[in-house]
Amino acid sequence: MNGKRVFITVGTTKFDKLVKTVSNSDILNILHKLGYNQIQFQVGNGSYIEAKHDTIKLSYNTYFEDFDSEIEKADLVISHAGAGSCLQVLRKKKPLIVVVNDELMNNHQVELAEELEKYSYLYYCTCNILKEVLLKDISKLVTYPTPNQTLFASYINKCMGFA
Repeated sequence: MNGKRVFITVGTTKFDKLVKTVSNSDILNILHKLGYNQIQFQVGNGSYIEAKHDTIKLSYNTYFEDFDSEIEKADLVISHAGAGSCLQVLRKKKPLIVVVNDELMNNHQVELAEELEKYSYLYYCTCNILKEVLLKDISKLVTYPTPNQTLFASYINKCMGFA
């Protein structure tokens, strides 16, 4: 099937509002206009009703054994604001829209999303404005840098006098 694929993930949480929002015909029509024809939902432990759409294939799964594979197959990822999910997607160099769950109390996830958006690594929003954010140009997002795997070891070696 030609076209582009979206991966929606709520992680291990319950974020039915995100699943319901993306399953809405207005959002699906925008995604279709943007060239997407497949959406894979990872719905966690939430409860949801599978939606149907004339031009987009919608698939729903609770969890994936190979989460990285789902990210790699995606042309766009729409995720909850969990740090693990965000970093996993960014390290795979995939465009990312983070949807903050505004129903959580003391939501520290907003701070992470704000910081990552400040550097143009992702766009973030709430379910209420996802429609507007989908219309932003994802090609303007900056690729997340590859971490230096030897930095910490080099620092320890220097401190110990080995370097």
